[in-house]
Amino acid sequence: MWVDEEGGILGAVTIGGCVDARVVEAAHEVLASGDVQVVEMSLGEADAAALGMTCAGSVELLIEPVAPVPNDPVARGLAAVRAEVDAGRAAALVVDLAGSRERLVVREDGTFEGSLGAGVDVAQVGALALARLRDRVSGIEVMAGSPSRRLYVEVHAPAPRLVIFGATHVAQPLADLAHVLGWRVVVVDGRELYATAARFPSADEVLVGMPSDIAGRLTLHRETMVVLLSHDYKYDLPVLRRVLESDAGYIGCLGSARRGAAMREFLVDQGVSAEALARVHMPVGLDIGARTPAEIALSVVAEALAALRGRPGGAMRDRPPRAPGGDR
Repeated sequence: MWVDEEGGILGAVTIGGCVDARVVEAAHEVLASGDVQVVEMSLGEADAAALGMTCAGSVELLIEPVAPVPNDPVARGLAAVRAEVDAGRAAALVVDLAGSRERLVVREDGTFEGSLGAGVDVAQVGALALARLRDRVSGIEVMAGSPSRRLYVEVHAPAPRLVIFGATHVAQPLADLAHVLGWRVVVVDGRELYATAARFPSADEVLVGMPSDIAGRLTLHRETMVVLLSHDYKYDLPVLRRVLESDAGYIGCLGSARRGAAMREFLVDQGVSAEALARVHMPVGLDIGARTPAEIALSVVAEALAALRGRPGGAMRDRPPRAPGGDR
């Protein structure tokens, strides 16, 4: 949550807003003093339920002032992180929870910018931050020493990207839903009549050309989800071969189980390994009884998100109890 001096609020701390009023009050105290605070706020049973916790407890919050001036270390750290994310790379912002305003930015290539002050082993901090970057999970790390240090490693990464091959009637609601989730959306088709900004106003890019050639030019990393919707062998098979050579985190293909078996058999004959083909979700989407294009799009987005987060995509009621503060 961001709170400005005039009382403006952007974002939230909790889903239900159960502690947010107290957070705003504390934020104004921090703005007035200029000091970083790490505070604990107790949760009642109702608060804990709103947070998804199994019992009442407390939540720990870092509240820090950010000044729009060149020498502000927090602003410098945020600017450095923003530059990395804008360039398509992840970065970690490391904070000493002892109350220092110094910030250390660790990039994916292991380089860093900023400082946490004297006596900090930057190499050790960098190793901790790089591990967090690989897992894409923010969290607290404790550095041994006298005294020990509690560090908060905040991971920032580019928005997930959804690449849709086939500017079909299913692709339209799929692009819209992905946009609502904050994903970057790329639509690819060889037909100029279908691949237009007018048909896909929520897409970040609409690319027209031979789909397999475009697939070969795109950088498909682990935060990239690829969905093939053309339902045409002559387009899908060459695209699928290209995509399987990439690190794409999710690959889905529209079609029946029979069509999927035929495509897999063809690709095996072309030398594609069974291990590679196991990455392909076909038929694409979760089994929610989808019939309309919008319902199919919903099932695809849900499955893609589950794959991105390493989840099976089953019903919430069937999963074992989770640790407090975990993902849904």
